[in-house]
Amino acid sequence: MPTVVTTIKALNRMIPEFLDEFKDELEKFKLESIKINAISISDNESLTITQSKFSGKPYLPITREYPKDKLGNPMILLAQINFKEVPQLENYPTDGILQFFVSATEWYDMSDYKILFHKTIENEYQTDFSFLTEKLYEESPVYCEHKLTFKKNVEYGGYQDFRFDMDFHGESYYEFQERLTREQKAEMDDILDGIGHKIGGYAYFTQSDARDYNEKQRDDILLLQIDTDEEIMFGDSGVGNLFINPKSLREKDFDKAWFHWDCC
Repeated sequence: MPTVVTTIKALNRMIPEFLDEFKDELEKFKLESIKINAISISDNESLTITQSKFSGKPYLPITREYPKDKLGNPMILLAQINFKEVPQLENYPTDGILQFFVSATEWYDMSDYKILFHKTIENEYQTDFSFLTEKLYEESPVYCEHKLTFKKNVEYGGYQDFRFDMDFHGESYYEFQERLTREQKAEMDDILDGIGHKIGGYAYFTQSDARDYNEKQRDDILLLQIDTDEEIMFGDSGVGNLFINPKSLREKDFDKAWFHWDCC
């Protein structure tokens, strides 16, 4: 029982006291997400072929052709998520491996990418990736291989996510923050900024929410977010996102997921 209580307290991130008057409304926006901690691996370290990772060598059954871009060149892996390693999140897979590949040279146009999902992990898989030369990774937004760990998280909104349409006594998020101390701004950002690597929750954009301009995408939710950090950068301190329709997510139909990135 004590362990359960501790876990529940860890999930229920506290709404800062100075936001108490908005607590009931913020609770309506509460979403669970999975925070991803990405750590670049050392030269003498290696990850297993089925392990969750950013960049690196993918799990690929011997019966499946390695993904190629529109020019016929091998794609590069940006992310591999083994859901066996991920805390359970409603409607997201509990097992299987999700992969996100992009063109080594044309990824920035957001049209040359591939998303694969392996429902089961086979014992026989490809091991020869000698065709993945260093040159292929020269323009990759993920500079090196990262090992990933996961932790369930609670968010109360995302000020760049169009679904978060809350105001603060008639003031926008930015207007309200102008009257806060530096510490209060940091506390508010902690539950509302939407930044970081994650699965689910509220999406972050450096410009504006791409779904807000396309009626067909307005119901789509965040599948995966890869943010800028010390060894990852989309353009100029940008962020990369995968989105998917909730029905497609429940049905594990990842062919309909789509990629978007923007930068400052």
